[in-house]
Amino acid sequence: MVDMQALRDAVAGWASGGPGEPARELAGLLGVRTVVLLEGPSDLAAVEALASLTGRDLPAEGVCVQPMGGAMSVGRYAALLGPSGLGLRLVGLCDEGEQRFYDRALDQAGAAGEKAVFVCAADLEDELIRALGVAGVEEVLRAEGDLPGWRTFVRQPAQRDRPPQDRLRRFLGTKKGRKIRYGGLLAGALAPDRVPAPLSALLASL
Repeated sequence: MVDMQALRDAVAGWASGGPGEPARELAGLLGVRTVVLLEGPSDLAAVEALASLTGRDLPAEGVCVQPMGGAMSVGRYAALLGPSGLGLRLVGLCDEGEQRFYDRALDQAGAAGEKAVFVCAADLEDELIRALGVAGVEEVLRAEGDLPGWRTFVRQPAQRDRPPQDRLRRFLGTKKGRKIRYGGLLAGALAPDRVPAPLSALLASL
């Protein structure tokens, strides 16, 4: 039985110079109609968690959420998956600093829509931390056994004068795999009415 991860892997292989037929075949088998282009796996974890939180089954709806391994790959992915490639609808979620790359890539692929790119003010982690609040994030850290490490981190001289939200963003990036893990955990800890605006708008567009 094929699943959406098999399609994501096939698309990544295609974008890296491999054949496109496996992605084309899997997209057809899975009934995919829309692809959400994301920078990386932490964004994937958050979007999947928020979809579940709001009762959405994106694969069943024909939506593939595709991490690209970096925002600079958006042009390649858009060309392969959009009107000139697989002919799928393209939607993007990105940080504010990356919006121009997404807008240009979707426009060049002939995929620019009335609202095709949804933008996080700083980055996705910043949106999730602001939505949960520092105390809410600390509760997630406590549940995961990371609260002692967080408390040690904030006592470092370089961190003492930074705003708590900035320290949390930095802490999530200090250990390999932590951003991916907490992307899903922080999103899953939100109340449905606290979903950050860019993510809420993204899900509403699908």
